[in-house]
Amino acid sequence: MQIFSTACPRNCYSTCSFKVHVDKGKVVNIDPHSANLATPEGVCLKGLAYIERANSPDRILKPLRKNKETNQFEEISWDKALSVISEKINYFQKEYGNHSILYYAASGMSGLLNSFSQKFWEMIGGATTMYGNLCWPAGLEATRLTLGENKHNVPWDLENAKLILLWGKNSAESNIQEMIPIMKAKEKGAKLIVIDPRRTPSAERADMLVQIKPGTDAALALGIAYLLIQTGQIDTDFIDKNVLGFKEFKKAVAYYTPATVAEITGIPSVHIYRLAEIIGATKPMTLIPGFGMQRYSNGGQTVRSLLALSVLTGNIGKSGACWHYANLQSYVFDKVKEPESYYPPKKQEGVFRRAISMAKLGEDMLKIVNPKLKMIWVERGNPVTQNPDTNTILKAFRKLEFRVVVEQFMTDSALEADIVLPAKNMFEQTDIIGGYWNPYVQLKSKLVEPAGEVKPETEIYYLLAQKLGFSNEKIKEYLIEPGDESVKQFLKNKLKEFPELKWESLKEGPQIAKNHEEIAFSDLKFNTPSGKIELYSKQAKQLWNLDPLPTYVPLIEDEKLSDEFPLHFMSPNTKNRIHSQFNNLKIIKLFSTEPFVMIHPDDSDSRNITEGDMVKIYNNRGYVKVKARLDFGIKKSCVALTNGWWIQDGASPNFLSKGRETDMGHGTAFHDNMVEVVKLLVEP
Repeated sequence: MQIFSTACPRNCYSTCSFKVHVDKGKVVNIDPHSANLATPEGVCLKGLAYIERANSPDRILKPLRKNKETNQFEEISWDKALSVISEKINYFQKEYGNHSILYYAASGMSGLLNSFSQKFWEMIGGATTMYGNLCWPAGLEATRLTLGENKHNVPWDLENAKLILLWGKNSAESNIQEMIPIMKAKEKGAKLIVIDPRRTPSAERADMLVQIKPGTDAALALGIAYLLIQTGQIDTDFIDKNVLGFKEFKKAVAYYTPATVAEITGIPSVHIYRLAEIIGATKPMTLIPGFGMQRYSNGGQTVRSLLALSVLTGNIGKSGACWHYANLQSYVFDKVKEPESYYPPKKQEGVFRRAISMAKLGEDMLKIVNPKLKMIWVERGNPVTQNPDTNTILKAFRKLEFRVVVEQFMTDSALEADIVLPAKNMFEQTDIIGGYWNPYVQLKSKLVEPAGEVKPETEIYYLLAQKLGFSNEKIKEYLIEPGDESVKQFLKNKLKEFPELKWESLKEGPQIAKNHEEIAFSDLKFNTPSGKIELYSKQAKQLWNLDPLPTYVPLIEDEKLSDEFPLHFMSPNTKNRIHSQFNNLKIIKLFSTEPFVMIHPDDSDSRNITEGDMVKIYNNRGYVKVKARLDFGIKKSCVALTNGWWIQDGASPNFLSKGRETDMGHGTAFHDNMVEVVKLLVEP
């Protein structure tokens, strides 16, 4: 039995460190790793499920090719698979040009080695790529515009806060490690307030729950700001020294009186007064916004409005006082902290510069011309299920002539492929990862040999380049040779710039790079054009054509606009999945057996729906059929179906979503969706 240190590479706040027990070449147990101060008590249920995930009999272990006659997948050799793919690439390049091939990569596995994927497509002459992101760029851009960069205090500093606001975030499910310092803060007397349309597990631990109408968070924040200014509960000295645009902001928020905000948000004005009273009187305050809240069409301005509350009260740059959105200080290897791939190319330079919107994937795939798309390569993602507007994406996928998906399991996207290539799991190749919540740089060591005939993506690309006829010299300009030593040397070269990050130390556990700030912005230096916190941002107007001040803009879809679809549809995260990963595992299915929609009993009564009834959730984009679960904890006129269910489970919520971008950052506005729910009649 051997025990190794490693870290979870999933797209998750926590980025847990843990210790893995390996016996006879198999992962057999997972233990906590106390060296990570952010995740000392061990991994979540999904992390424990890595044992099954690594050893699952359902893993794809050999290349598969779809038989066009039977529509079934058949095993083929790597040589055959790569020959077919190379022939298709050559054909499409010759007949239609490089941009007829779409390279799609998402965030299913993080690591420095992912850079070789894009290098391969660049080496062969380019492809159509993606810009934007499904996750968080509206909030990233909003924070950058205001504070100059994305960083926050170390997670364990949370226990020093006297007031913690979880605004649209459900840490108890989506960031369980965060609940440790939150509960320590409460033990010391801190207040916890949750603002959310749902009564979540996090809300169960709160001193106050405020249930808000989806998409109106900016109005509430600006209304609180109005009251703070009116009552003098602001940090005037901090504002005078560090803030640009306060006078303009003060004038603008005069519109957001408690009565006006109550009408917009559905929150009684007495609660708005109470929120302002607590925020104004309690310091230090840490405000933690969730990612879901910025996935509305007004997401960026919403985040700017919330951030204004931390600014007005001087809760920036102090212990326990923090804007706790994203901490990119561990991204030490990135030249740009907000990855350049979020933004579309400003002009078409070279052969690698055509890009389509991640948020509008299906729509853009169908409409793009000169050349039209003929082929797609998918890795580290499940776009059929996880991108908005699943029906349009399916139409776009099926219109292509050739599809390749690199996957561990037979996802909905893999089912649409012509060739499926088996992907590595996290234990089968060494890599280095950062996190966007804790401050650590971590080594994800190779612990076992790849199962079956699985090959890491770096090796797949190397072999495919050879099939395409590139010389070894050319290949080595862009890619690394297969093998553990090549990977190790590449990673060690990356570390040379950071002598404090020693290879042997990383093998033992997580490390922090130099120049890391435990208390972000403690020097009160802000990397904005003015050098100050910018409540008034000229860049907001210049880059995004938005009001320079934080403001509330109603959602594109709202019940006032449609009598046909009166219910707000939410697709929140769940503790049982990371988006569409893990739910296919038997251990997870014990806790997540089938999809259901949460609906308030008042809304179900008016529709003659009872607990457990089969219902149809629908709008003019699509529908899903699931069971109803009556829930007094969800705000009236709202329904919720957790995201990540596969079509094979019968309930992908993105059949109902629209492909649209957020107001800034080219994020994805998943949540601007109005629906109706009806009971399905059961045939006798």
